[in-house]
Amino acid sequence: MKIKALKRLICGLSAFVISISLFPFKVQASTQTDTIINKGFKLKTIIVDAGHGGNPPSGKGHYSHGAKGAYSTERGVTLAIALKLQTAIEKELNGAKVVLTRTTEDDVDWQKRADIANENKGDVFISIHCNALPDRRVREQIGTKHHKPVYRTVTVPDHSGRGVLMLVYGLPRSREEDNAIKHTQIEEEAQTDPNFNPSDPVNAILINEYKRKFRKQSINLANLINDEFVTVDGRHSDGVIEQGVLVLCHTAMPSVLVETGFIDNPDDEAYLNSETGQNEVVDSIVRALKKYKDDIEQVSGN
Repeated sequence: MKIKALKRLICGLSAFVISISLFPFKVQASTQTDTIINKGFKLKTIIVDAGHGGNPPSGKGHYSHGAKGAYSTERGVTLAIALKLQTAIEKELNGAKVVLTRTTEDDVDWQKRADIANENKGDVFISIHCNALPDRRVREQIGTKHHKPVYRTVTVPDHSGRGVLMLVYGLPRSREEDNAIKHTQIEEEAQTDPNFNPSDPVNAILINEYKRKFRKQSINLANLINDEFVTVDGRHSDGVIEQGVLVLCHTAMPSVLVETGFIDNPDDEAYLNSETGQNEVVDSIVRALKKYKDDIEQVSGN
């Protein structure tokens, strides 16, 4: 088991880990833990999350209908792309299985989405969304008084946003990522190891190693997807940024939220609702996943 191997490595290097001044040995330990964690890794289970949804069956939990365009909704566009992405991944990535967090119009609680990902032991979590800008507040002249202009403040739609954006989880919510990793990656050992001790301080080191790996791989995958959008599809991009999104922080795996376009921008909305646009979004993500799969499986085989 990987966790047992990691514990043997960490215990063997405990003197070096405790001493914060011995940086070369800590780097060596991280390199070795990377090798153990990734050894034999295969990209098998990909969680695809269609952001937002319609009225939930229970009405309880955290829900959001998402953004709206002139004639379409974010929840409708994300579901259409997610279903296409499932088909394309299972066709193009040999041996890969896709688990969808939502397959109907009904919304799914944010935490439930993360639970689905963790319960299915996903190797990657990709959340599909559409972006939108809030209304702008502007001052407009409505007349004059005593020969001076009179203004009022009004809100007007802002359709200036365009293009894609990739999000990875923000460090301020890393404690929530710790809990997800603890329950998914660490405590599962208790089911097979009678000597497992949940209070073992080594577990904290293991959680940090998994968190470091997942964050590194999340950023790598986000950059790969972004590069495909920009270099192949010619999309404008706002890049890769970190943000404290619940579903990203609560999934114990590399996770990326893909803002596929601004649904409140007329050009982006038309693109996101077209077969051509949806297929290009799907194809870009699949190409990025292929590169990610090749990179990570090549490392795990060394």
